[in-house]
This record gives sequence, structure tokens and C-alpha cells, in this order.
Amino acid sequence: MNQQNHTANETMSTAETLSAIFFEPARAFDSLRARPRFLAATLIFIAVVTLYNMLLIQRIGYENLVRRNVEEAPRLSNMTPEAKEQIIEQQMKPVFKYLSYASPAVVIVLFIAIGGALYLAGALAMGGKMNYWQALSVYVYSSLPPVILKTIADTVMLFLQAPEEIDITQARRGLARANLGFLVDATAHPVLATLLGVFDLFAFYGLYLAAVGLGRVARLSAAAAWGVVLVVWLLGVALRVLFALLAGTAMA
Repeated sequence: MNQQNHTANETMSTAETLSAIFFEPARAFDSLRARPRFLAATLIFIAVVTLYNMLLIQRIGYENLVRRNVEEAPRLSNMTPEAKEQIIEQQMKPVFKYLSYASPAVVIVLFIAIGGALYLAGALAMGGKMNYWQALSVYVYSSLPPVILKTIADTVMLFLQAPEEIDITQARRGLARANLGFLVDATAHPVLATLLGVFDLFAFYGLYLAAVGLGRVARLSAAAAWGVVLVVWLLGVALRVLFALLAGTAMA
């Protein structure tokens, strides 16, 4: 059946949609076109990432985490030990500890808002028909399965390694390496590691879901949907490479 003739009236409950996105993504996105929704998926997204962040902090210890972050940060390498200790003391204040727990939620909401806007702009530019709430739904639901699967893998790896052996920088991005970033030393070659790291199985799974979602929800051809998804992905890659170049820290 031609993609332009999808059944537009099929709707599922939120629970059914959350299940279908793993096993029948096309049906899930057909339902989201008819009734856009993203709140439950966003809350699950935030809960999963926040839980991993909490487990990471508890596994390593907040003070150890702060100390190792300061000692291993490339931009602080030229500081005196006394200056580093002052930063550590500052970071040990309760407000910073609470922020370390809450920060993932803020970042996720920001990324979802921007991602939805980019998908909307791209779909409209390619002649698609969708609104912002539909674009948000596509972005959230296409991101959720890879995030859940990757977080499960990261959590397993977190408890398989001794706390003192965990690479803090890598742990923030995820300990389960499903990309090519492992081929180079991320500390010595942060930009190259970032470039290789974007070739990631979890990320590609998300891109596939996003292309399916834009095709079904915005009524785009497969080529147009993939075009929007890849342009947005490449924009993200460029920003990550730029950050790695400026900060001297790999983003993969």
C-alpha cells in the first residue's frame, strides 16, 4: 500500500503505543498522528536516564566523582593542586549535589523541545504535513527505545566494573560501547573519537525509528523522511565535533 494511504484513524492507548514502538513502530506512529502525545514517554525517558545517573553517583561516590572529574578535566590540567581543591570544595556543597541529580532532566527536556522543532521544520520543508505536537511525539518515541536499551546495557556494565576502574567521562556518556569510538584514545584524540563515536548502533536504531515516524506522521516518502532525519543527525554531529574541539573532551 502506498505510504500516502496509511490508515489515519487508528488510535491506541498510551500503554499500547509505548509497547508498539518496540515491536510495531509503524502502527505506533499511525496512532501518534491521529492523537499526538509525548508526556508519558518523556517522563519515562527522564526517569530512565536519571536512574542511571543516580546509580552512577552512588556506585562511585559523589566525592570521588567530583574529585575525579576535576583531576581528569583537560581544561583544569594546568591548575595548581590548591586551586583544584578549592573547586572540589565548591562542588561538594549540597546545591551542586542536587543539581547533579536533576541536570539530566533539564537537558532532556531541552533536547526534546529542540529536536521536535527541527523535525517539524524539516518535514514542512520537504512538503510534509504535521504540527509541533506531532513532531514532538515522533522525536520522543523514536528516541525512547534506544535510550532504554542502551541504559540497561550501561547499567549492567556499571556493576561489572570495579568503581575505581570506571572511566568517569565515558560513564557519563554510557559504558556500553556500541560505536567505533573505542578504536582511538579519546583523551589524546577527542575530535577523532567523537567522529568515530557517532557510528553507533543505538543511534542508528533511533534514526530508523525517526524515519519511520516522519514518514507515517508527516506523510513523507521514505527518501524525504530519511533526508530530514540525516540532516538533523549531521547537525548534531557537527555540534558534538565543535564541542570536542573547543573543550578538548570526546563527545562519544
